[in-house]
Amino acid sequence: MEIACLDLEGVLIPEIWIAFAEKTGIAAFKRTTRDEPDYDVLMQYRLDLLRENGLGLNEIQEVIATLEPLDGAVEFVNWLRERFQVIILSDTFYEFANPLMKPLGYPTLLCHKLECDESGTVVNYHLRQSNPKRQSIVALKSLYYRTIAAGDSYNDTTMLAEADAGILFHAPQNVIDEFPQFPAVQTYDDLKREFIRASNRDIKI
Repeated sequence: MEIACLDLEGVLIPEIWIAFAEKTGIAAFKRTTRDEPDYDVLMQYRLDLLRENGLGLNEIQEVIATLEPLDGAVEFVNWLRERFQVIILSDTFYEFANPLMKPLGYPTLLCHKLECDESGTVVNYHLRQSNPKRQSIVALKSLYYRTIAAGDSYNDTTMLAEADAGILFHAPQNVIDEFPQFPAVQTYDDLKREFIRASNRDIKI
């Protein structure tokens, strides 16, 4: 059996921190894993910004409540689920992502957790494990599953490299240029074709 492993933000749903930046008018929140390869550096930067501006989980969740999956994402996930097992491997947090899972049909989601105080101030974050996307692929391969992965950012590239096949989707040009070994596509129809091409089975679109 083949397992499709997908990043979440930028692949199926809008980038939460970019939406938060637009809502608050604080452009500094637009920095994402598309810009910063070191996830810990990025998260410490975000936590500092939240503290400096008196913002916390409540304000972020208010923005998340206004978001919907990207156009075509629900249909794509449904198409994929009919042909593969599907797992979402994300560097987001359960406190962010859970409300967005319903329209996607509640796929399996592996991500991280936030630590907040009683007022909703985000005081820390806890990774599920080091390099979690790649390690998830390693674990699935140890169970003799074949894996095909898709993502859009620096933090996806170790997952794509470890998988039997990796695909860049909606990736910015800087990531595409630095990782030319992965096919890069921009539409869900093209992403379907890449999954079919990467599969070792006879799959119809």
